[in-house]
Amino acid sequence: MLIQTIINVFRIPELRNKILFTISMLAVYRIGFWIPVPGVNQGALTSFFEQQAASGSAAGRLSQYVAIFSGGSFGQSTIFGLGIMPYITASIIFQLFQSVSPKLKKLKEEGPTGYAKIQEWTRYATVGLCLVQAVGWLTYITRSGLVYEQWANNPLWWVMGISALTAGTVFLMWLGEQIDRFGIGNGVSLIIMAGILTGMPGAVMSVVSNFDAADPNKMGWMGLILLVCGFVLVVAGSVLLTVAQRRIPVQQAKHTRGTRTFGGQKSYLPLKVNHGGVMPIIFASSLMIFPSVVFSAMASRAQDAGAIGWWPNLVQWLSDNFQMGAYPYVFLYIMMVYFFSYFWITVQFNPEEMSKQLRDHGSFIPGLRPGPRTAEYLEAVMERITFVGAAFLAIIAVLPMVVNTSLKVDFVVSQFLGGTGLLIVVSVALDFLQRVEANLLMRNYDGFLGDTDAGEGRSRS
Repeated sequence: MLIQTIINVFRIPELRNKILFTISMLAVYRIGFWIPVPGVNQGALTSFFEQQAASGSAAGRLSQYVAIFSGGSFGQSTIFGLGIMPYITASIIFQLFQSVSPKLKKLKEEGPTGYAKIQEWTRYATVGLCLVQAVGWLTYITRSGLVYEQWANNPLWWVMGISALTAGTVFLMWLGEQIDRFGIGNGVSLIIMAGILTGMPGAVMSVVSNFDAADPNKMGWMGLILLVCGFVLVVAGSVLLTVAQRRIPVQQAKHTRGTRTFGGQKSYLPLKVNHGGVMPIIFASSLMIFPSVVFSAMASRAQDAGAIGWWPNLVQWLSDNFQMGAYPYVFLYIMMVYFFSYFWITVQFNPEEMSKQLRDHGSFIPGLRPGPRTAEYLEAVMERITFVGAAFLAIIAVLPMVVNTSLKVDFVVSQFLGGTGLLIVVSVALDFLQRVEANLLMRNYDGFLGDTDAGEGRSRS
């Protein structure tokens, strides 16, 4: 069945060309990822961040977190070093401002014209963020001695480096838009997913190198089976979390014209259990970096100054307990996931507007009066299902840390057992399959997710 579906995909010229175009654009992205910025000591840079990651320092965690969105690692300073993250940041900023700025809200209501204007401003903001991040990144590696001396004090090198990093992100932004226009799937999301999946071969090799059934200090058959089963269960849970919905029955009002009656159909209003998607984890992860960085710097400074008394003991305790995997860190992380889950639905979900749209279309929820009563009901339902969605999201978010610290599994492997990267891959893969499915069903072919009997019925019709 699966093989036949894949054959059907490549039987359709339009769909085949879209998929091949998408693959070729992702290949261009991966080629550009290996083009280095001149003047940077790549060997020293790679060794430096490998040591930071192994020690679990704040810089190492920051580089691993940013790698999810940059599609690689800060351990390789290439023209795509900033990745697509500045564009994502700019998009999130404008998305949040749309709910508080009357001007942006009005543009959003204008439809395609307003959307094009918001996209134009997002691109300008992306360039500005790129310039700031490029200056910060080049300053950091220069002060760390990772740039050759003959280049570090050369103003032309700074101009070249900032321009190269900015142009790399702008090119990735353009690449994503080309995939949106001529390929299939969301271009930016596919670029992020491709970057995440490039770490999977390294994770597999890490498991293979640490597997030895005869060595008690290495992973045995039981550990390998548990690891594989855990991966399958987490992926299945992530899929369930992504597609889970609370369907609210909606009744369309009947209209009588002469002797004929129109309307009266029943439908459902789907409310996603995880309405915020991966955004709560992104916000929580971003903010949780700062306490660990600040407390680590304070503890280091207190030790260097030779301070005595309660102050150095306090900052050292804070530094130790706000490292990734420590109980206070995990507890605060879960609270942040819950907070941002509710924050995101507050910003993005408008029950009053939804109730108004139902009323304007002549629809209503059985047993509820249209208007404020319907809005209150929708808000109450959304709050309840968000609590459940945030619980699943928190479990998936902290699972890599728990596996890494408790079971002593390398973080390269444990990051595929949950967290932001796994949720992004699952959601983007499902979106890609649904788009391919829609193209197949439109041409009377069975899809990846379709029903065989339904497909045969369509073919006979």
